[in-house]
Amino acid sequence: MENRNGLIVNATVTQADGYAERVAAKAMINATRQAHPEAAITLGADKGYDAAEFIAELQKMQVTPHVAQNKSGRRSAVPDEIAQTDGYGMSMQCRKRIEQGFGWAKTIGQIRQVMVRGLQRVDQMFVLNMAAYNLVRMRSLGQVRPQEAG
Repeated sequence: MENRNGLIVNATVTQADGYAERVAAKAMINATRQAHPEAAITLGADKGYDAAEFIAELQKMQVTPHVAQNKSGRRSAVPDEIAQTDGYGMSMQCRKRIEQGFGWAKTIGQIRQVMVRGLQRVDQMFVLNMAAYNLVRMRSLGQVRPQEAG
């Protein structure tokens, strides 16, 4: 998801194994990096992504890790220099918007009870739902008009 408008940029479904989310995130970052080689990229994510090898891989890919720090009984892999920036704070607030897309896909879309079987078909259905969510979101964004001073 991009933070400015809350639009879904990339989506994929993987087989859950404890590492699949991080592997998928790296693949989606690579796709974004190929499309925009010089762009500054940040990755906002929840505490499940706060793993030393993942954060190191992000930094190698020149991606700023705006990952929520997991300090419960351990040291976070996210450097404090990053966690103390204004951008990190804004990312922590904006990253909650992704849940709106998931919620929409479960209530309005057809993701709560998937009627297809197989990873490829579920992935296609999920991506289609995220595209539909973007259309709804763009309609809502188009209705917001700045108020004129006066």
